[in-house]
Amino acid sequence: MPAQAYSGKECVCQLRRGICDQSCVQDMLDTPFYIACLRLNGRRCVVVGGGEIGLEKVEGLLACDASVVLISPHAIEPLQELDAEGSIAWERREYRREDLEGTFMVIAATSDTNVNIRVYEDAEERAMLVNVVDVPPLCNFILPAIFRSGPLAIAISTAGASPALAKRIKSEIAEEYGEPYARLAELLNEVRGWAKGTLPTYQDRKVFFESIVNGEPDPVELVRQGDEQAVRDIIAAAQRTAGEELAAGRAA
Repeated sequence: MPAQAYSGKECVCQLRRGICDQSCVQDMLDTPFYIACLRLNGRRCVVVGGGEIGLEKVEGLLACDASVVLISPHAIEPLQELDAEGSIAWERREYRREDLEGTFMVIAATSDTNVNIRVYEDAEERAMLVNVVDVPPLCNFILPAIFRSGPLAIAISTAGASPALAKRIKSEIAEEYGEPYARLAELLNEVRGWAKGTLPTYQDRKVFFESIVNGEPDPVELVRQGDEQAVRDIIAAAQRTAGEELAAGRAA
């Protein structure tokens, strides 16, 4: 249910204007968001609403290994299948306040403004993470469009102003930054242990990795051409150089 559906009703967002005048929607464009990546492994995350949007949010949470609970009297077939296979726990009923006990995050994805408001207020009382889909003022976090490829994740946000624009940017990023970048990240991750165990300072490790990523020949282009061995050779050469510089520094 979009934010416009709340216009003229009692204000429930942080501004507490009495009657909703939609000023909070415009204020969102001036809100500086603190960008973070959350570790959801095994954490209880609740989705209220069993429609297409609910499915989208459930799938996003499952991709991050969250323990997902769906609250809805009815659910579309894909959600029923996820419940049947044990990927989610589906509570076939209306939302209750106690559903948020022991919960890390809740996402309200219903078409009922009253339910959405209840979820938001109950979550705010608990100082927990809450997102009401398409209603940025009833969120203390927003969900950006995410492009994923292997370990690479790029988030795009328009502060809730235009999800459609965020999706367009996502598709353009997918064309520009895709599998070669993700594969390079995996190759660099293979030497993170060596770097932490060998190079004594953060600055040493920064110089080491930047010399590879920003060096010539371009490692991304080499991966794109299918020449991963050349990238490994570059990494090995950087290891030798860093080791020699470290030894020289100790001898001085």
